[in-house]
Amino acid sequence: MNPTVSVDVHLAPADWAAVLATEVRAGLAATPKVLSPVWFYDERGSGLFDEITRLDEYYLTRAERAILTTHAANIAHLTGASTLVELGAGTSDKTRLLIEAMRDHGSLERFIPFDVSEQTLRSASATIADEYGLSVRAVVGDFHRHLALLPREGRRLIAFLGGTIGNLDPVQRQCFFTALSTTMEADEWFLIGTDLVKDPHRLLAAYDDARGVTAEFNRNALRVLNLQLGADFDPEAFDHLALWNVEEAWIEMRLRARRAQHVHIDQLDLDVDFAAGEDLWTEISAKFTPVGLGEELASAGFAIEASWTDPDGDFLLTLARLQD
Repeated sequence: MNPTVSVDVHLAPADWAAVLATEVRAGLAATPKVLSPVWFYDERGSGLFDEITRLDEYYLTRAERAILTTHAANIAHLTGASTLVELGAGTSDKTRLLIEAMRDHGSLERFIPFDVSEQTLRSASATIADEYGLSVRAVVGDFHRHLALLPREGRRLIAFLGGTIGNLDPVQRQCFFTALSTTMEADEWFLIGTDLVKDPHRLLAAYDDARGVTAEFNRNALRVLNLQLGADFDPEAFDHLALWNVEEAWIEMRLRARRAQHVHIDQLDLDVDFAAGEDLWTEISAKFTPVGLGEELASAGFAIEASWTDPDGDFLLTLARLQD
């Protein structure tokens, strides 16, 4: 197969800038104040997150990789998919295990990575096409708005890895699962990675590491606002917090103002005041049980066909398809 790369762009820089402005204005006017975690991921933020995945405390990436190492060949056999779609693809590091298994099975014809970052997608797509001699059709988009625009070429396996689904609250997850199911055919598959509920001390350590990398990642959202919207946040005037919400079964990441401060956002002509000790909510990371995930998937029309955990039982990889 001759490697080819094409890129469908549904999220132009101007669109992204407009979304940023709208969400920031609404989020900073809310009570409590809130920012979307998507704004972590500029070039610096992506580098910090890559560093986080290699920390001793951050078990999620290692656990999911262990599952894929053991079961990717089985996934390829069960699905027989000719097209691998990856939502939130990034650099598609772990996904190479699936690509190799599906290639070795003889079914894989194309790879469709989907992400918000055009630059990252173009770079990763060229690398994968070259490494595997594979046709790659990258899609730049937002999975809240553009799932219906995913190419429908061949029998698809749609993968959503890394526990990223945990960044959505229950209502957002239900909207996502339902929107995805309406884009799929009966012979297509959905593979999702979810972090499991466990000892809160381990969870908190994963989001508040001893080296402070996660703290810098969290504060980077403020640096993005400074660069993109002309804000004058002092990131060092905010402390990083990671809290376990037992009722909601999620980690909450926040930035807490060390002192009273006034922030001006030039491009929004917006002034925002923070009281000393006031929190800015930046991310949730929901944790799951196998039963709870199954109920959420079923309510959106999915039936679980297989699931696997790593040897320590930390992480769950679930393979589903539409209910008959």
